[in-house]
Amino acid sequence: MKISKQARREGKELFRSCLVNGVLDENRVRQAVRRVLEVKPRGYLGLLAHFERLVKLDLARRTAKVEGAVSLPEDLRARVEAGLVRIYGPGLQISFGQNPALLGGLRIQVGSDVYDGSVRARLAALNEAF
Repeated sequence: MKISKQARREGKELFRSCLVNGVLDENRVRQAVRRVLEVKPRGYLGLLAHFERLVKLDLARRTAKVEGAVSLPEDLRARVEAGLVRIYGPGLQISFGQNPALLGGLRIQVGSDVYDGSVRARLAALNEAF
């Protein structure tokens, strides 16, 4: 579906109205969508499609996935969490997981940013060098 410039502009405005102190407010998002669906302005489907895209991008930016080859000790988890909050700001949802395929090290993904300090990534880089 092609989205008009007006729908993009209104979707962006709607998205900004849902921010509270720079963080997306879930209740405001629900109310905004409900209100648009009640009123059904011209081009509302495009507006909602663009709004949905902006919300998904913001959620991805506010979600961090930390993987280690083994379960991380609490002190390391706290240091990683503090570092991520320092870089990306408050309101970050952090999940910790295990991935034995990493062999060692950490892999952190926040939105489209990936920090891969795993042994597997280093071995793959070494393999590419040869």
